Amino acid sequence: MHLLLWGKASAELQTLLMNQLTVKGLKKLGQSIESSYSSIQKLVISHLQSGSESLLYHLSELKGMASWKQKYEPLGLDAAGIEDAITAVGSFILKANELLQVIDSSMKNFKAFFRWLYVAMLRMTEDHVLPELNKMTQKDITFVAEFLTEHFNEAPDLYNRKGKYFNVEKVGQYLKDEDDDLVSPPNTEGNQWYDFLQNSNHLKESPLLFPYYPRKSLHFVKRRMENIIDLCLQKPADVIGKSMNQAICIPLYRDARSQDCTRRLFKFPFLWNNKTSNLHYLLFTILEDSLYKMCILRRHTDISQSVSNGLIAIKFGSFTYATTEKVRRSAYSCLDAQFYDDETVTVVLKDTVGREGRDRLLVQLPLSSVYNSEDASEYQFTGAYSTRLDEQCSAIPTRTMHFEKHWRLLESMKAQYVAGNGFRKVSCVLSSNLRHVRVFEMDIDDEWELDESSDEEEEASNKPVKIKEEVLSESEVENQQASAAASAPEIVIKVEKLDPEL
Repeated sequence: MHLLLWGKASAELQTLLMNQLTVKGLKKLGQSIESSYSSIQKLVISHLQSGSESLLYHLSELKGMASWKQKYEPLGLDAAGIEDAITAVGSFILKANELLQVIDSSMKNFKAFFRWLYVAMLRMTEDHVLPELNKMTQKDITFVAEFLTEHFNEAPDLYNRKGKYFNVEKVGQYLKDEDDDLVSPPNTEGNQWYDFLQNSNHLKESPLLFPYYPRKSLHFVKRRMENIIDLCLQKPADVIGKSMNQAICIPLYRDARSQDCTRRLFKFPFLWNNKTSNLHYLLFTILEDSLYKMCILRRHTDISQSVSNGLIAIKFGSFTYATTEKVRRSAYSCLDAQFYDDETVTVVLKDTVGREGRDRLLVQLPLSSVYNSEDASEYQFTGAYSTRLDEQCSAIPTRTMHFEKHWRLLESMKAQYVAGNGFRKVSCVLSSNLRHVRVFEMDIDDEWELDESSDEEEEASNKPVKIKEEVLSESEVENQQASAAASAPEIVIKVEKLDPEL
């Protein structure tokens, strides 16, 4: 405050600012705080607000169903319990909005404070101060004065709180998963609406108003909301669960939480229901025993009916380039797979001996080539479904697939996960660090070809492979993280046209 009023810092403050904090450190700290607050603000808006509003919508639907007692009362829906859940969600929405207001206020005060302190430190070092930085309005001075008064006055009530004598940061307290009250709750003094509610007993008990917890954290309100929702849905879950009977059980693998927890046998179980042919499909891999195979289990929805080729393993053999007719052979492990539609499976493969940047493939696997009626008898499962499948891998028939089309090399991307939608004609590939997304349009009539030069030619030229659209590669992301740790992580989304043959 002395520095703000008189423009001169004490010897202790000047030593702290110039020797420990430094001008560069202050600038980096300000950028870090602003970046962190902006990231939290975006997450609250995009996830908490939208998610809680969707939750409120679905609970309102359940409340309407519970009011129709003749039809839905046997399910155990309780209108009073659902009303309590709606109220809890409303309280969570209020707390999320309060957090947004605190972030907005803190960012405004921090910006003014750091700008003023930055100019003061430049003057201490007798450096040149830019004219635009040297201009401070009376409003800016008021922000700085309020910031200093509010945050740097000693607070005796904080002496017994883990050695905290000052409270500078207000946002983090909302994110702590603790039952303690907020160290600095919002100031409701002078809030006419809040005073009006406090003085009205009728409005306090009104079911039309969501209760407000000004001294509690966002985590506390979230945990309370989850418990109330679980409580109101517990009875319907019990009633519906008791009405379900197990028709058939096929043991797949030992759960990782059981005694034999050293093995994780199945990597990505994915279930699909083909309503046209009334078939259930399950995609999985048995890691330790068959890393390079993807198993497909299918059963008829009517357990009294059987289906041929109920269990088959797929091994990916070779891939042929369309333009050069070069055949690519290697050992491919299956990273992820999902059904694109009823007739096609989208798979992400890794070439275990391929060069980094050219070791991921996106493949469209047509089920018509897997379940070939001409040789169906050669691929019958000879084991017993009552025995765990990982204990009888040798009995699972294996079909080796060779591809002349329906595949693409994923360049400069450590692809790990895939999601496909045949109705929308798109597939999305996600990188292993969950930061890099590519969206492929799978049904394109435009004629263009992928650069399919051989690995030998690229090694000879010693030039990195580049993709047409600008996108952050994994190495670029890591370099940016190292050079700008304060910047918020971003998801990079890339839309590509797929090769006509895919």
